Amino acid sequence: MGKARISVQPLGKKPVLLSLSDLSGLSVASVAPLFSVAAAGSIMLSLAGADIIWAVLAIATPFILSSWLFRMLNQHYPNTGASYHWSRRILGFGISRYQSWILMMAYFWSIPPIIIPAAEESLALVGVTAPPSWLVIIVSGAWIGLSAGLLLRGSKTVAQLTKIFMVLEFIAIIIFAIAGVLHWRALPGNHVTPSWHGFVIAMVVGATIVDGWEIDSYAAEEADYPQKTPGMGGVVGAFMVLAFYLTIFPLMLHSVSLAQLVKNPDVLIAWAQALSPHQFRWAIVPIVASTAGSLWLTTFILSKALYAMARDRILPRFFVTKNSAQSPTWTIVVPLVLGWTIVSLQLLVASLASVFNLVLSTAGFFLILEFLFDSLSAAVFLTRIHHHGLHGITHQHRGLQIISYVTTTWFAVVISIFLIYGPAAIGRSIDALVAIMLAGGIIFTFWRFEGRWRGYHVFNPETRELTIEDGEDL
Repeated sequence: MGKARISVQPLGKKPVLLSLSDLSGLSVASVAPLFSVAAAGSIMLSLAGADIIWAVLAIATPFILSSWLFRMLNQHYPNTGASYHWSRRILGFGISRYQSWILMMAYFWSIPPIIIPAAEESLALVGVTAPPSWLVIIVSGAWIGLSAGLLLRGSKTVAQLTKIFMVLEFIAIIIFAIAGVLHWRALPGNHVTPSWHGFVIAMVVGATIVDGWEIDSYAAEEADYPQKTPGMGGVVGAFMVLAFYLTIFPLMLHSVSLAQLVKNPDVLIAWAQALSPHQFRWAIVPIVASTAGSLWLTTFILSKALYAMARDRILPRFFVTKNSAQSPTWTIVVPLVLGWTIVSLQLLVASLASVFNLVLSTAGFFLILEFLFDSLSAAVFLTRIHHHGLHGITHQHRGLQIISYVTTTWFAVVISIFLIYGPAAIGRSIDALVAIMLAGGIIFTFWRFEGRWRGYHVFNPETRELTIEDGEDL
């Protein structure tokens, strides 16, 4: 493989660098614990019952272990493409292109399920509890515009505003926890044993509430210490969020009946209403803040990944366009507009609603598959590549090597079980839909946007320059 040491000068002014505090704030806020519980809590409780705690722990464990793998990969290969870039350098051209498709499916289909709650919760805050579809579309469009405007102002601005929203969310979590302790009581009916397949599907759904901490990896090129801080924020975020879930769910199940929680699409509102019937509306405020943060931070991850893909010419080159704040303009605007379009069609065309709902339910599957590829990249790197480099002389990462094997196997088992039991829990056509979407990745892998070019960009953390490393021709 040849190398071309071609310096790529940054467009416009240099970005304002992100500190460990900024990255940690992004990682914690990106998981959006309040929104995650509000959005996925009801379906997870209906699937796993009181065993939801074990379902969360079962899926959170490999994700937390993966956070250490992300940190290690950031230390060796910091890049705004993160997962895509690691597989490009470790697993090769073809596999990385396929993983880029998986990444797009995972994060893009996570956006529409955030847009509608953002609009509905905002309207509920002002007393509109059953809004017409057109009003939800208008308000969701406002949230899309706000998110796009914020992201286009640059990563530092995103990090600073996100910290404010995160503080509001933390205050709400503390209040919820105190109220839960004060209302703690034994509820025998809450200890129903779920079916095995329901438990496993709850784990897959749970993937959507324990991811997001990896956002700091996609900000590696903007970090003040690219080989030290990216990945560390993710570790902090992963542990903090797990601690939140292991606190909130037991408190919830010991203060409100399981039947009451399951029948309400928003378990946090149901919980708040049970704890304080006259003041529960105030609980919507931090949930809206959490939902808004989840919207722009999920888009942040996707926009950075798409930019790196376009930079390496596996997506159209217009996606590399940056504005004066060094934000990738079109990789921000296009996903948000597409997400809003899908939401609008979902609300306006009844015949499409069930189709989109089924597609949106695959987000958890693709998130787990994405992390499976990341674990595989780490395993191959630590087994076959690391010991040949300078780093391999001084250390070997034996513990992380074992972790990479464990998480690769863990994610593979969860995915396999999902494909077996998914039709019974979600819908008979879910496996066929997943197969079609996976087949789309094969087509994408062989689609050529830039002819036979197979190079990729390498970020130098010391000089903050990009070089192009050439790959072999097809």
